[in-house]
Amino acid sequence: MSLPENTSSSPLTIGFSPCPNDCFIFDAMIHGKVDTEGLEFQPVIEDVETLNQKAFDRELDITKLSYHAFAYITKYYQLLNSGSALGNGCGPLLIGKEENLNYIFTNLESKMSNLTIAIPGTFTTASFLLALAFPFAANTIEMNFSEIEDAVLKGDVDAGLIIHENRFTYEQKGLKKVIDLGEFWETLAIAPIPLGGIVIKRSFDDELKQKVNRIIRRSVEFAFAYPKASKAFVKQHAQTMSEAVMKQHIDLYVNNYSIDLGREGKRAVKLFFDKALELGLIDKLNEDLFVNPA
Repeated sequence: MSLPENTSSSPLTIGFSPCPNDCFIFDAMIHGKVDTEGLEFQPVIEDVETLNQKAFDRELDITKLSYHAFAYITKYYQLLNSGSALGNGCGPLLIGKEENLNYIFTNLESKMSNLTIAIPGTFTTASFLLALAFPFAANTIEMNFSEIEDAVLKGDVDAGLIIHENRFTYEQKGLKKVIDLGEFWETLAIAPIPLGGIVIKRSFDDELKQKVNRIIRRSVEFAFAYPKASKAFVKQHAQTMSEAVMKQHIDLYVNNYSIDLGREGKRAVKLFFDKALELGLIDKLNEDLFVNPA
């Protein structure tokens, strides 16, 4: 029997993004505002695609990652019930410049094979949904999500796939929506869209997994009960963002599924992985995707 890779006396590394929703969720547990049951956490704050890569390398004990990325590493990580970004009306958007829309919209599916599209990372859920909706959209360029709007405006790419707070800023810059891929998923699956989840190494014992899950849930519930408590931490990592956009971001991506996936959330995740299997992205899945409830 192998020993767990960590003990309660050493900090657990936990990866999450600098986005307002993640800072809102994790502030209380990182800063000792809730009972952490003797555990300490060492935050690793990076953009989601960097976190995806760190998960592939199994660098982090616990991490936020795209559900798309999780499909490739279920052998090494399990999904916690708390902390996920999953919901309705919060999916990625494909955007373009207004003067290009007539060209893009004419025979949209056939045009996709010719368009150059900026994406926020190969293993993001946004990229997965683009492939699901437009299998021939192969001419993609990876870049940081925060650079995509400007790349479209400059004409470096024909269209861009945006996530996070860019949902609230693209129209102000004169850009237009081509398609809402979240709506595409919700129509196809009749389920909320799984964007990002919180996973923990399988090698840890069940007691530790349950403890971490309780702590994350406690942190989310504290954030909802005392929304101003995380304001400084959120603002620290979103310095160029207005407070209005920060609030919109949190309101959109943090909800009851963040407290607990529940039956409906788990159904949506399973449907997502069924689609990954259909597309041939993965050969098989571990049956126990989720950390079992205590």
